[in-house]
Amino acid sequence: MDIKQIQELIKFVSRSGVNEVAIEQKDFKITIKTNQAPTVITTTVPAVAAPQVLPAAQAAQAVATTVESAAPAVADDSSKYITIKSPMIGTFYRSSSPDKASFVNVGDEVSAGKVICIIEAMKLFNEIESEVSGRIVKVLVENSSPVEYDQPLFLVEPM
Repeated sequence: MDIKQIQELIKFVSRSGVNEVAIEQKDFKITIKTNQAPTVITTTVPAVAAPQVLPAAQAAQAVATTVESAAPAVADDSSKYITIKSPMIGTFYRSSSPDKASFVNVGDEVSAGKVICIIEAMKLFNEIESEVSGRIVKVLVENSSPVEYDQPLFLVEPM
């Protein structure tokens, strides 16, 4: 892992809201800690034959697949609503650019396959599509804020 990959990993960790990431390979070990509330994630990444950009990408993927959501459970009448959750760690965006309208707003009807937000992870913008049909009841995340894997993003009233 070279210095550029380490710097990218540090930036990713700081934006993701994770407090600590430890990566251990055959001949390499790194632990990255932030000064946020205590959440610890330890990840072991398999060694790659030749040094490439892959170790950082694999580390990010491993972190994304091993993080448990620290988001509080949504109370109130949430039992009759479906929760759309984040499929990855990243930065949540309600629109494709700051000058564009939001993909969805409270009261909008969505159908399965409709883009509802974007999550940026490692400089890749991933369009997140609704897996359910219904009406958006609540947006649970502020625009441009970090989200964790499996964190609730929207409440949808099924149709």
